Amino acid sequence: MMRIGSGFDVHAFGDGDHVVLGGVRIAHTRGLLAHSDGDVLIHALCDALLGALALGDIGVHFPPSDPRWKDADSTLLLAQCMAMVRDRGFELANLDATLICEFPQITPHVAAMRARLAEVMQCDIARISVKATTTETLGFTGRGEGIAAQAVVLLESR
Repeated sequence: MMRIGSGFDVHAFGDGDHVVLGGVRIAHTRGLLAHSDGDVLIHALCDALLGALALGDIGVHFPPSDPRWKDADSTLLLAQCMAMVRDRGFELANLDATLICEFPQITPHVAAMRARLAEVMQCDIARISVKATTTETLGFTGRGEGIAAQAVVLLESR
């Protein structure tokens, strides 16, 4: 049996000196506004995993109203989502994710993101694709107001 899930997340820029994307800290002139660490890539990935399992979304399992998740490292959320995947008899077949932003530059950090995601998800790095695009200065990402991410996962029964 196979299950497909998709996820999408957005965070606006705010004060700060770095962003966290795919579990990797990247120096930047701004931070991301969020209840947790603002890792849009992992948040989209969690939504994709939960969606593939028909378990709702990240807000259901890790609500911003819960103080436990204030400033939380999103890799902890991802690890819990992967535990749900395994508990239900599935494993990750593959993940395809896209970061959408004008800045920071993503390409220099893709290898580190893939490695960190593989570590947290306990899977082969060959199952993980991370890429980036811009919106050619159109929309909120094009104006440099924030970052968006989308993720698609395929789960297969063990």
